[in-house]
Formats: sequence, structure tokens, C-alpha cells
Amino acid sequence: MATAVRTYDAKIDSKKRITLRNVLFEYFHVEEFDDGSIRLEPRELTKPFQVSENTLHMMDESVENLKKGKVSKAIDLSAFEV
Repeated sequence: MATAVRTYDAKIDSKKRITLRNVLFEYFHVEEFDDGSIRLEPRELTKPFQVSENTLHMMDESVENLKKGKVSKAIDLSAFEV
């Protein structure tokens, strides 16, 4: 079992919230038990989807080709008009 690093008493405010002091994490997974105890486990959210270096390179090449006029024929999308 883990050893307590810090202990303190907290009071629930009028909106049923408590304040955690000097925490290292911004997000927590909360588990509430029948006996009234609550367990908080720190969570780190993953970074949002990032475009790979290869995709960025391909996009740069596509823009260069567009500027040079090296493009395919226009596609007729009139069949999809509402």
C-alpha cells in the first residue's frame, strides 16, 4: 500500500466541491465507494491528433505543384448539388 505524502482535512463547499491543494495533475479519475470513500487517480490527457511530418511534407509538395499549375483536370461535382 502506498504511503501518505500529505494529509489534510477538506470541507465541501455549497456546490458540493472540495479543493485539492498543490496537486501535480489537472485531471483525475474518480471512484466512489459504498462506504463513502473516494479514490482519485491522476490522469494525463493525451495530446490531440498531430499531423505527421510525412503528411506535412506531402501537403507542402501539393501546394507547390498547385502554384506551378501542375494539377489534374477539374472534377465535375454538379451531380452532387442539391
